[in-house]
Amino acid sequence: MKLILTPPNRLLLLLPLAIAIAFSSFIYCEYYGITSPLLNTVLGLSALFGLLHAPKKVLPIAGFWIGLFWCYWIGYSFQYYGLSWAVWLVALGFGFVYALYYGVMGVTSQPIIRAFILFALTYVWPMDFNWMQPELIFVESYLGFSKWQFALILFSLASTVWFKGRNKLFPLLLLLLAVQIHYPKPPVPPLKIKLVTTDISQDIKWEASEQNRLNQDNFIEIYKAIDQKYDLIVLPEASFALYMNHHPLLTSMLQDLSYRIPILTGTLYEKDGMHYNVSYLFQNGKITIAKKTILVPFGEYIPLPNFLKTWVNRKIFGGGSDFVTADKPTDFKIRGIKFRNAICYEATREELYAPDVRYILAMSNNGWFTPSIEPTLQNLLIRFYARKNNTMVFHATNSGGTGIVY
Repeated sequence: MKLILTPPNRLLLLLPLAIAIAFSSFIYCEYYGITSPLLNTVLGLSALFGLLHAPKKVLPIAGFWIGLFWCYWIGYSFQYYGLSWAVWLVALGFGFVYALYYGVMGVTSQPIIRAFILFALTYVWPMDFNWMQPELIFVESYLGFSKWQFALILFSLASTVWFKGRNKLFPLLLLLLAVQIHYPKPPVPPLKIKLVTTDISQDIKWEASEQNRLNQDNFIEIYKAIDQKYDLIVLPEASFALYMNHHPLLTSMLQDLSYRIPILTGTLYEKDGMHYNVSYLFQNGKITIAKKTILVPFGEYIPLPNFLKTWVNRKIFGGGSDFVTADKPTDFKIRGIKFRNAICYEATREELYAPDVRYILAMSNNGWFTPSIEPTLQNLLIRFYARKNNTMVFHATNSGGTGIVY
């Protein structure tokens, strides 16, 4: 039997893919070191126009492709639990989730109603995972990405349906009101901060036989920072892949070094059977422990009812339990300057940003998801929140993403 693609079938096949590519292109351009505000503006507007005006059947398919392009990497971490078979199953699962997410706009053919629905979706995070931010497509463009600017962009694109011929260009003039090229930048703090970047495979990071070598590498970086006269050194998340409070000799060594330089490092903490993902700040012989406040869904906790959570933890994650969180973020004073602590996923959540927080010290372990676009998407999200809140983020990572973000 010969398959013949009629024009309507070709539309159903190609249009959703084109919309998804336009919607996701800014991530992949950034991944390959290409930052083009003009290209991102044109493709972002094209993607939104497609979502607002395309036939109903196109929307869930476009949503599926968007989900894959943005989230295919999430299942990569499962291979480290002996679940390699689940890698692409998880990716397909996220594709179907976002097929529903964007497909809900298909309840109507009216672009203006779709615009209201899409704007409402910017407040909806499936499974408490907030990395699907539709406004993010304009983070490196000539258009702003605040809520009111995104609403204006959607209204402008949707209202073209009320005009005919060349008159369709008139509502697009509203886009001029959403133009934003510059963002305020906080002053650089008068500190020389060393952000350590590592490239340690997740296969060996938690191996007991590797701990002495990896710990020694951390100390080498600290001594280098002292010799280079840095004011602060920041190591990535879980640089010391152990429960620091169970290693008093290691803790004492870091305390001694902290008289020469403040040291911020990621590690783990255990108390009364509770497990925490934490940062340790060693400063002038004193220790401040900053516990994580927002956990990664399906990475550090299971966002399911208790009876399902217990089953998933037992059957899939080998009996592991969820991490525990602190009630509020931890702020440090280093050489008189206030910094907020953020561990990985936290740096991409608006809860960590506040009017009185100008500087954030963030750390991540992106080794769970590399090679992939995950470090790039994380960096874009940090940029998104840093610019919205006039904040500067100092980010130390394992496997990609280290740098100062604003």
